[in-house]
Amino acid sequence: MSDITWHQALVNKQERSARAKQKPCLLWFTGLSGAGKSTVANALERLLFDNGHHTYLLDGDNVRHGLCGDLGFSDDARHENIRRIGELGKLMVDAGLITLSAFISPFRADRQLVRDLMPVGEFIEVHVATDLATCESRDPKGLYKRARAGEIKHFTGIDSAYEVPEQPEITVHAGRFDPQQCAEQIIDYLRQQQVI
Repeated sequence: MSDITWHQALVNKQERSARAKQKPCLLWFTGLSGAGKSTVANALERLLFDNGHHTYLLDGDNVRHGLCGDLGFSDDARHENIRRIGELGKLMVDAGLITLSAFISPFRADRQLVRDLMPVGEFIEVHVATDLATCESRDPKGLYKRARAGEIKHFTGIDSAYEVPEQPEITVHAGRFDPQQCAEQIIDYLRQQQVI
């Protein structure tokens, strides 16, 4: 790595965010499979975009079609998946975007690793706090059924741990409120923090 030097760009994050009239950040949606992470993140992005904000949504399944398509679901692979997304999210925030990232990201240490990549205030952890029973009853992709049948190994909440965030910036209860209500709650937080 000693032969690699950071190239300093002539346009910086402050200029990009000033032009976009927003404070760039990484909204990190974490929760069990089926909790509503992608659904709430999509609803939020629609609200932000419709109000003139520059956004991009990184979805766990979509990213595994390309950037992380070579990874499995072991603990080490999950760590590498989150590391890659954290680095990508950091670049997108540097581009001046409000970046939404919807990943199970079951381990606190991995989420902390991403937080540590960002300046203070630019990583916003959103815990989509939907209980296992609700997630399993939804089972939109049939994954819980397959995990219970032993067809899927290392499935978060079944035979792999999910470590609940200890101090997320925002907690939304997608089992009790619809996605639009959850998105509005996050919008309120972003206004309070003068992100938008």
